Amino acid sequence: MGAFAVTSTVAGWSPSAVAPLKARGSQRGVSRRTGARTLPRSARADAAIIDGKAIALVVREEVRVRVAAMKEKHGKVPGLAVVLVGARKDSETYVRSKKKACAEAGITSFGKDLPVDATEDEVLAVVAAYNADPDCHGILVQLPMPAHINEERVLGAIDYEKDVDGFHPLNTGRLSQRGREPLFVPCTPRGCIELLERSGIAIAGKEAVVVGRSNVVGTPAALLLQRRDATVTICHSRTPNPEEIIRRADIVIAACGKAEMIKGEWLKPGCAVIDVGINAKDDPTKKRGYRLVGDVDFESCSKVAGFITPVPGGVGPMTIAILLQNCLEGALRTYGIDPKDE
Repeated sequence: MGAFAVTSTVAGWSPSAVAPLKARGSQRGVSRRTGARTLPRSARADAAIIDGKAIALVVREEVRVRVAAMKEKHGKVPGLAVVLVGARKDSETYVRSKKKACAEAGITSFGKDLPVDATEDEVLAVVAAYNADPDCHGILVQLPMPAHINEERVLGAIDYEKDVDGFHPLNTGRLSQRGREPLFVPCTPRGCIELLERSGIAIAGKEAVVVGRSNVVGTPAALLLQRRDATVTICHSRTPNPEEIIRRADIVIAACGKAEMIKGEWLKPGCAVIDVGINAKDDPTKKRGYRLVGDVDFESCSKVAGFITPVPGGVGPMTIAILLQNCLEGALRTYGIDPKDE
């Protein structure tokens, strides 16, 4: 993975970035130095663009190499089970992409597709079977599930040692406590932190604001930032003055599910912006009649921020990459393999 020198030290940073960034002034195409794609001139932003797609490819290659070494040295490979209930097209697409990613990484994938009218007990029986399977090191139940199934009960039934989504109460509880280490951390929040760290953006001692407090992204992202010694504030739907709070932040993680809510004038110059949102916005110029946008107004924010993730191509690709990483780490624990002795 190529290095990227960042000359700006706005917001008090002196980053030595180690991940592909799309920088202003770069030429259109592919950088020979980093392998990162650069924006065409018409779309170039003032901020350095954190290329989540390129960073995710690096993470996935790291996992592939480690899995191959594990197989050669120990004769073992990780196994990931994905449980799908119903036939939602978006969920089916996500499941296919996860299975494809497993195959590319050398991870064995298991799958169980249940009909939309499957009972909760039937789903729990599938989870129990994977819990007992020694070749399965990670279990992922694709959400959302049909309304008649209690998602909390199903997720709680997953063995916390195979909880690659990081949603089990034991893992979330450990994440929230100092001196305790969760076995797994939710994939998207961990991906956000990876984007910051692999881009050389300092977290310790910085002021960070997370916009959104969901159990899936906002809350665990705030806990991860706090673990890395940031001073963290969470803004949510009842926060009366979010723009004033966000304007203080060196790091902003936007995960509120509201299209282009955060404007450039809300930002501290030179801050780092991680946009988790993915929203459909009407656009008659597009074949589908819409385009995807984040929770951040990219056009205005990219003129103020020092670093920013695009949508699409920012946080999204990291989620599956971290899922693979979590599954590998689960397998290493199961087989008692020290990461230093892979």
